[in-house]
Amino acid sequence: MINLMTPLEGMQRAQDSFNSAADRIVRATLPDASGQPPDVVDLSTETVNLLQSRNAFEANVTAEHVSDQMAKTLVDLLA
Repeated sequence: MINLMTPLEGMQRAQDSFNSAADRIVRATLPDASGQPPDVVDLSTETVNLLQSRNAFEANVTAEHVSDQMAKTLVDLLA
């Protein structure tokens, strides 16, 4: 049986990871409302995190596409 939730869950995890890295970058560049200085963030590490998240998302999209093609082929064979 084809589990369609696995690629979707992977895309959600990748999106969450991407959003977290982006939030850390934003917090490093903008002071918060209390006037505290911005957090210190290693931009090269966060850039790598953004790229890894994007690649993970794309890999899960590809897995979803392949899964869809396999299901279509199976339906075509059975019809």
